[in-house]
Amino acid sequence: MTITIYHNPACGTSRNVLALIRNSGEEPRIIEYLKTSPNRAELIELIARMGVPVRSVLREKGTLFHELGLDNPVLTDDALIDAMIAHPILINRPIVATPLGIALCRPSERVMDLLPAPQRGAFTKEDGEKIVDESGKRIV
Repeated sequence: MTITIYHNPACGTSRNVLALIRNSGEEPRIIEYLKTSPNRAELIELIARMGVPVRSVLREKGTLFHELGLDNPVLTDDALIDAMIAHPILINRPIVATPLGIALCRPSERVMDLLPAPQRGAFTKEDGEKIVDESGKRIV
């Protein structure tokens, strides 16, 4: 089975999602999207498969979002996609694709809804929040 994560190793949420995927016994295909960005067609397809508005995939925190005026409601989806292609840091993360679907996995435990296999043991997020017990059962 193929699971793909669009990952930023500097992001705690992204690291937690990767660890949850691995805790289910899967080794995903990891795309560090800041190094290997999706092209325009790939990004459009990802967003379409998620079934969400383009704007919901934009990341504000720690990006050029405000400097580029991306909060302007008259900007078209094409303009927003152009900005994400030019500045991949604007793509919110992590995006995970599995045979069960594709989603922006914020908060990190959202990835469990996409994983075909259950968690194999306890899992505690980097911030100390326990979200899976020893039996692999989701706590939150």
